[in-house]
Amino acid sequence: MGQTVTWYYCKMIINNEEWIIAASDKGLIFVGQTEQELINYKDKIKNQEIILRENGDKLVRYCNQIKEYFHHQRKVFTLPLDLIGTTFQQVVWNSLLTIPYGQTKYYQEIAEIINRPQATRAVGQAIGANPVLIIVPCHRVIGKNKNLTGFRGGLTLKEHLLKLEQE
Repeated sequence: MGQTVTWYYCKMIINNEEWIIAASDKGLIFVGQTEQELINYKDKIKNQEIILRENGDKLVRYCNQIKEYFHHQRKVFTLPLDLIGTTFQQVVWNSLLTIPYGQTKYYQEIAEIINRPQATRAVGQAIGANPVLIIVPCHRVIGKNKNLTGFRGGLTLKEHLLKLEQE
């Protein structure tokens, strides 16, 4: 086992939906809707021993920016991120950060942006593994036929987020 790190997490309610936010000392590490999702993600990290510690005080700035997003007061996040994934996943996730608020891209476009035009399926898998919903805006990636496809939070939430950004 590698180094021991602490992830601080808290629960917050926005529009009657529970959200779980987690961050390390380096930055935001997870945004999801269930504590089990956070535990499953933590368990996938093999090179670190991770201690989960509930501490809302350490996450105030993260929670505030997410609340501002949901209340139409924020279009761009200014939070440090601590994204843990393969090099390919990180390249894909960083490309998602370039999709402007209120706009969408196709999976194929993301593959082309990262100079891997034949890797559409791998791009889709990397997007599906995004641990930081909303902040790394995987909800802004749709099928080429303009249909909503795959989203860890479910297609209803994906549709809600896209509508929120159109208002």
